[in-house]
Amino acid sequence: MSTIHPLDDRVVILVLDAEEVTAGGIVLPDSAQEKQQRGRVTAVGHGRLLKNGQRAAMNIKKGDQVIFGRYAGTDVTIDKVEYKIMRESEILARCD
Repeated sequence: MSTIHPLDDRVVILVLDAEEVTAGGIVLPDSAQEKQQRGRVTAVGHGRLLKNGQRAAMNIKKGDQVIFGRYAGTDVTIDKVEYKIMRESEILARCD
């Protein structure tokens, strides 16, 4: 198994599975499912490098569930598992 170590203010997100059944109980085939926009943070970089040489603190930590934009980040597949790598600023919200 490979380990991903994001750089700077990037985070690695494990994309959660898309809903297979609608609120009305209709089962959706894979081709009709929307691209999932939720995931769990699996790795966090050290923070953006500031002009004074220090690192900006990250607001997101490993284990957080987050919501991100539909086209945010870069899709990466490692060991048949789908991840997204994106900057912290591309994350829209953290879920409690």
